[in-house]
Amino acid sequence: MTAAAATSGAVAMRTWLARYLEWLRVHNYSERSVVNVSSSVGQFLRWCDERGLTRPEEITKPILERYQRTLFHHRKPDGRPLTFRTQVARLVRVRGLFRWLVRQNVLVANPASDLEMPRREKRLPKHVLSIAEVERVLALPKQNEVLGLRDRAILEVLYATGLRRSEVAALRIDDIDSDRRTVMVRQGKGKKDRVVPLGERALSWVRRYLDVARPELETADSEGALFLGVLGEALGPPWITERVRRYVEASQIGKKGACHLFRHTMATLMLEGGADIRYVQEMLGHATIETTQLYTQVSIQKLREVHAATHPGAKLGPARKHAGDESPASSEDAAELLLLLAAEAADEDEGAS
Repeated sequence: MTAAAATSGAVAMRTWLARYLEWLRVHNYSERSVVNVSSSVGQFLRWCDERGLTRPEEITKPILERYQRTLFHHRKPDGRPLTFRTQVARLVRVRGLFRWLVRQNVLVANPASDLEMPRREKRLPKHVLSIAEVERVLALPKQNEVLGLRDRAILEVLYATGLRRSEVAALRIDDIDSDRRTVMVRQGKGKKDRVVPLGERALSWVRRYLDVARPELETADSEGALFLGVLGEALGPPWITERVRRYVEASQIGKKGACHLFRHTMATLMLEGGADIRYVQEMLGHATIETTQLYTQVSIQKLREVHAATHPGAKLGPARKHAGDESPASSEDAAELLLLLAAEAADEDEGAS
């Protein structure tokens, strides 16, 4: 194949990508999703160019499996591999392109339809703050200064609501409902609106910020944005992350993180306090409860209490009389437990094979 032909073919592949991105925008996908697809598929097309693969019909399942191995062996500049979550995300976006090409009758079949994805890792948040640690961080902003009062309001909103950094950055003054003590999250992840309780404490700090600090920062360009920078501009997500991270580091609690650290903490503390997981799911804006269930693994306090109260060997000293000796579980409960244990054992055997 000549260089001219390869160049022509590469342009054709990128033309299909451009049309796919336009289709995503027309169908109201968020710009962030479009950018992620453009990046992931663009990387795949560059990999194809290096191997002389220039047309969609040349891509087969074995070729995609080769690309999957490339992602697995890829190393970042610091020597670290791509996480399996990143690998899956890139492959899913490539698969989406080929699924669309089939729908457009460019391809007869999707070569990625049977591609076996890496098993997703169920990783727990590395750090979750205790109540005392949260208070140490919250106490750091200087309340007698305009920027300190603004930062305290931001931290309180993060702690009370568990909002994502992009959601905090997008807040407007009229999103705060003082009467109902709620905040409206507009066009969150997945372009979904939701209303989240703000709580009296966080609301009081937001009110103080609005009354005292924000008028000092506001300019003609502020356009109703809630949290403003020194020039009156709306704060961007990266700025908020860096600011929160500095406060966490300055607190010297020995834990790292920023906005998501408060998100993890809010979810965990609510679950430990007895909140139904469905309500925590609504607070976090998760599309499915499976994502929220991650935090049930983090809220170890309740599990520890149950273990101490029910396990005969949980404490030092002579074995206590087990509560089950006085009020044994029903045979139905015992049978259900045995079935669950058998199912877990089967899952472990399958994973080891």
